[in-house]
Amino acid sequence: ISTQKAFAIDSEDVIIACDTVVIVDGKILGKPSDRQNGFEMLSELSGKTHSVISGVCIRYKGESVSFSQKSLVTFYELSDEEINDYLDSGEPFDKAGGYGIQGLGSLLVKEFSGDFFNIVGLPVARLRRSLSELLSKAEEN
Repeated sequence: ISTQKAFAIDSEDVIIACDTVVIVDGKILGKPSDRQNGFEMLSELSGKTHSVISGVCIRYKGESVSFSQKSLVTFYELSDEEINDYLDSGEPFDKAGGYGIQGLGSLLVKEFSGDFFNIVGLPVARLRRSLSELLSKAEEN
């Protein structure tokens, strides 16, 4: 998806596109479509470890590079009340998996491993390295 996004733009500028998904029990969770869907997602994540995978594509002067980054997140067991309180905040509705670790969703997280910024949605350290490599390669050509 990030590659499709990057190539959908006609520009000679640096293009950075990213897409993040949450995967639990082999099921991909996107953004919740409504409150009920958000409740179902958070219930599925409750007490489990899930993967957060961000795909990134960088494009510049006819060159491109793509990569993916994976992190793991474990949720506490969540009560219906905790889930409903979080949904009431409005925070979950524009986020893959229905939560944002950088906000109130942090209260749901027992532990994580990997790149925190990947879980937020953009693995910035790896992005910087890949961008530097791409810019050097593009300038050589």
